[in-house]
Amino acid sequence: MSMKPSILILHAPGANRDAEAARACELAGGAPEIVHINQLRRGARTFSDYQMLLLPGGFSYGDALGAGVRLALDLQVYFHDELHAFIDSGKLVLGICNGFQTLVKAGMLPGATSTQRRRDAETQRNEIFLRRVTLTENACGHFECRWVHLAANRQATAPFLRELDELIFCPVAHGEGNVRVKDDAMLAEIEQGNLVAFRYVDADGRPAGGVYPRNPNGSVADIAGLCNRRGNVVGLMPHPEDHLLPVQNPLGGTGQLGLAIFKAMVRGL
Repeated sequence: MSMKPSILILHAPGANRDAEAARACELAGGAPEIVHINQLRRGARTFSDYQMLLLPGGFSYGDALGAGVRLALDLQVYFHDELHAFIDSGKLVLGICNGFQTLVKAGMLPGATSTQRRRDAETQRNEIFLRRVTLTENACGHFECRWVHLAANRQATAPFLRELDELIFCPVAHGEGNVRVKDDAMLAEIEQGNLVAFRYVDADGRPAGGVYPRNPNGSVADIAGLCNRRGNVVGLMPHPEDHLLPVQNPLGGTGQLGLAIFKAMVRGL
């Protein structure tokens, strides 16, 4: 019998969706382990021990410097080489909510632009703080906690998204989920590079059109998630780990489970 793929679920102070993420990975056929960031710092665990990395939701470090910023600094200062080796090897990374914010603030999503890729690695490393994409305060001006519909972009660079032919229904719970870009050129590069992983849509799969509450935070182009150019780093603001079983659906439906995302990812490991 083949071994289940190992999945590192990174815990940092303030993260609070670890258990739900682990349950999602288990139901999808993976073997998750919740690992505190200090275990990685002292070498008790290493990124290379695992086949996938998952950054769960929550409020890492209390969002003291902005959502995901402090954890992004940890990843860049203490784990830059290890983490980039993990990504460069083709292993999968998923960030949910605060995890998505962390990946964006660390410069891993959507990753280097076409211009940046022509520059040397040290220059790219120094430029991660000159963000061309970010996540900021919701346009509505307050914390959003509601269920939304997502459509996967099946033309995106992440291969597992091609398996998701049904809408995903799951909740958002964030105050800083508004995807913004530096300019139209950056948005065009994201669109043309197929770096949009998920978009907010209505219950029939029609574009949200930026209309609240279908688009709960005002994200440009209804973007709910992004992927990198290689397709092995993916992040999204909503919480698919909160809709794993039909009984969790507040409307009583039986489909559109967030579990489909985890199953598709684990199958590809």
